[in-house]
Amino acid sequence: MHTEAPQKNLALDLVRVTEAAALACARWLGKGDKISADQAAVDAMRLCFNTLEIDGKVMIGEGEKDDAPMLFNGESLGLGNGPKVDIAVDPLEGTNLLAFGRPNAISVVGVAPAGAMFDPGPSFYMQKLVVPAQAKDVVDIEAPTGHNLKLIARALDKDVDDLVVFVLDKPRHKKLISEIREAGARIQLHTDGDVTGSLMAIDPRSEVDVMMGTGGTPEGVLSATAIRIMGGEMFAKLDPQKQDEKNALAEYGMDVRRVLTVNDLVKSEDLFFAATGISGGTFLKGVAYHGHGAETSSLVMRGKTGTIRYVEAIHNWDALMKFSAVEYD
Repeated sequence: MHTEAPQKNLALDLVRVTEAAALACARWLGKGDKISADQAAVDAMRLCFNTLEIDGKVMIGEGEKDDAPMLFNGESLGLGNGPKVDIAVDPLEGTNLLAFGRPNAISVVGVAPAGAMFDPGPSFYMQKLVVPAQAKDVVDIEAPTGHNLKLIARALDKDVDDLVVFVLDKPRHKKLISEIREAGARIQLHTDGDVTGSLMAIDPRSEVDVMMGTGGTPEGVLSATAIRIMGGEMFAKLDPQKQDEKNALAEYGMDVRRVLTVNDLVKSEDLFFAATGISGGTFLKGVAYHGHGAETSSLVMRGKTGTIRYVEAIHNWDALMKFSAVEYD
């Protein structure tokens, strides 16, 4: 039973939240200190969230309460006087990317009505296949890689060797990578950036056509918010990488054979999503600092209307300082 749907376009408030996190942590670009960068993003995001008129609960956060002092799973956010919502956050997606000065670190937030978000429980990893709207009815996560790529290419009116597949550059993907190469498709290998990969696969402005491989379960739920709004699809199966995780899933009663879709991961269309670029790259431009302020690039979406906005913002330090560090428009 979902509570009354939020009527206000929360996405425009959420972009202030991701901008605040991005502005706070982009200073750490290439400095090799991912802990401080993540802390800066978390602090700024939390401060900003707590100015919003929502009664929010973190479903996908920085981890359990003991490990994450803030934005932990279960934490309450907002002023408590607005709509009840589930929140998924990744204040700094790609901590390593930022720490080592690599592209495509982003700050990202998804919001759904209370009770609508899938609870990953003890699941850390899931196998994913993310495709844009045109290809969502033709693929099968359990079909051979080459077969899927043929069908995706046909749906997108391309040849297989025109396709670009986003894959995380991990040892577990050795077989997948050779299968994609065998099929003739092109590959973009990324060291990190699970959410970014999903977004690139469904964003018409991106050169990526599909994302394949195993990544984080929490990131999967967060990505599903955006994928559902944009009409794309993610097929996913829990894919435990260690025996401990397998045992925990069995104990929790989670079925690793079940194929999940975005409708399983977020059970509502009344969704809001925002992402702001931090370190720049192929997806969203990074934070650019000037003497008197900074510029940010963001992607903002609202589920009910399907509206997608690309927001280029110029932030003026003098004006910002008159308010608190994060209360700005």
